[in-house]
Amino acid sequence: MSQQIIRDIEKEYLKTDLPTINPGDTIKASVRIKEGNKERLQAFEGVVISIKGSGISRTVKLRKIFQGIGVERTFLLHSPKVESFKVVRRGVVRRAKLYYMRGRSGKSARIREKIVTKAAKGNK
Repeated sequence: MSQQIIRDIEKEYLKTDLPTINPGDTIKASVRIKEGNKERLQAFEGVVISIKGSGISRTVKLRKIFQGIGVERTFLLHSPKVESFKVVRRGVVRRAKLYYMRGRSGKSARIREKIVTKAAKGNK
């Protein structure tokens, strides 16, 4: 009974315009940053290494290499601070969690790109 009430309350805060996100995809997340009395959007582009949770508490962890250092950031999918998610490229991986990417660099850190044919695009 109480779980149903919580789900009903959470339902009005869920975003409906989210793209399908899978591990291995390269995502660009636009986040609202507040500096003093100004607000701006900051983009964070990285590879999805994990997706956790469900409902309003669903999170996605992105990893990128910045100036030779690995940077990971976790985003709440339905957070009001996250403006948008955009899929830059789809990746083909065989794992749900890509934590092994932390130990990789250079060519071994590459992820194959999923090739979408024109026939498959027309069916969407």
